[in-house]
Amino acid sequence: MVSFYAGLRAKEIAALTVGNVFDETGAVREQFILSAAQSKGGQTRTVYLNQRLRRALVDYGDTIKLMDPQQALFASQKGGHFSANTMCQLFLDIYKACGLKDASSHSGRRTYITRLANKGVGVRLLAALAGHAHISTTQRYIDVNSDQLSQAVELL
Repeated sequence: MVSFYAGLRAKEIAALTVGNVFDETGAVREQFILSAAQSKGGQTRTVYLNQRLRRALVDYGDTIKLMDPQQALFASQKGGHFSANTMCQLFLDIYKACGLKDASSHSGRRTYITRLANKGVGVRLLAALAGHAHISTTQRYIDVNSDQLSQAVELL
């Protein structure tokens, strides 16, 4: 859900801490800052959480201990943070178990960007949400299909 509803990369999901997502009272934040060390490209960015994801995180918070803000939000079997590579492999294993072919750790992120684009969100906003320095990078994420093309010509 963090991939599909916040557009985070596997590396960023692996690096999330309890303190990123939960405030001192245990409430889920509406937004948080992803540090340069947690993100790709060494740039900080604000991550916005929609209501659906916040509700899911409230439920998830009920299953973990929220006492240490530096603790991994999604702990590995060893109890610490996943590595970026291990998180990517976890995504592949989950998608395979669900019968999804050709899905990768980036599939949720691509879907996030494409769905927002299909709802009319401009490419500059998409780039900011995705943490892309260049809109040309964001544009490569936006999938186009025949239904979209048919709908587009009907706007005339």
